[in-house]
Amino acid sequence: MNKNKIQLDHLEMKIKMFAPLTKVAIPPTGWIKAVRLALGMSLQQLANRISITKQSVQEMEKREMEGSISLKSLREAARALDMEFVYGFVPKDGSLNALIDRKTEEFGTKIVNRTSQTMKLEDQENSEIRLRKAIQERKAMLKQEIPKVLWD
Repeated sequence: MNKNKIQLDHLEMKIKMFAPLTKVAIPPTGWIKAVRLALGMSLQQLANRISITKQSVQEMEKREMEGSISLKSLREAARALDMEFVYGFVPKDGSLNALIDRKTEEFGTKIVNRTSQTMKLEDQENSEIRLRKAIQERKAMLKQEIPKVLWD
């Protein structure tokens, strides 16, 4: 097993833990304000815990709602609310392996079709079965290497 495969499998296990969280809706007011209000904490109390002004906390809550808050600010707010700040990425395909499968399939198909087109012009066209097999073989090779060109 090569180093990239080990890294990929290790990261895949971590990412899978985040998948169910994609269904959690962010509170309309943002997490900071929602948690603060749920705890019955005033703006001033949170400001004191972060060592900033009340207006700065309001600005922080506003930036979170707008999506322009920094990770550092979210960590500070979480710490002041006695919470843990956690973030991660979840592939749209469901897993890193599924993402790589899709990209290698697309790229493998592109390569095989390009070659097939040349052969067709030379009147040496392959059958659909041979093309499918060639795509699967190319896909397997690409999955071994995971070349950077997949992401272009």
